[in-house]
Parts: sequence; structure tokens; C-alpha cells
Amino acid sequence: MEAGTKRATIYFDSALHQALRMKSAETSRSVSELVNNAVRETLAEDAEDLAAFEERANEPLIGYEDILKRLKKDGRI
Repeated sequence: MEAGTKRATIYFDSALHQALRMKSAETSRSVSELVNNAVRETLAEDAEDLAAFEERANEPLIGYEDILKRLKKDGRI
């Protein structure tokens, strides 16, 4: 086990676990490596989403009716 790693127990749906084991065998990567990479990617996406929300926090709010009017005016609806 690598230094700086923590052990956890995760319960997978049996079909998901089988798919993970098969991918692990086909890619010569451990199930732990596959799960760590998937979690890392998900957390990175969340961080990107939060950054986008922060960037747009000061933008003016536009009401639903205003959007509809603008779309009609532009000929989009």
C-alpha cells in the first residue's frame, strides 16, 4: 500500500463490481486505482462548477418573463 493512502470499505452493486473487476483486468489497473481516478475526476468537475458559479455571482439576475420577451424579440421562439 502506498504511503499517504487510507483504507475504506465501499459496497458496490454486484453488477458494478463485476464491471470494475473486468475493467481492472483489461487495463492492468487495480480497482482502487480506477475508483480513485473516478472520484478525483468527479471532485475536479465539482470544483470547476463552483468556480463558474463564483465567477458569475455578480451577474445581474434576469427573470423568466424577461428571457421569454428577449427570445421572442430575437425571433428565437
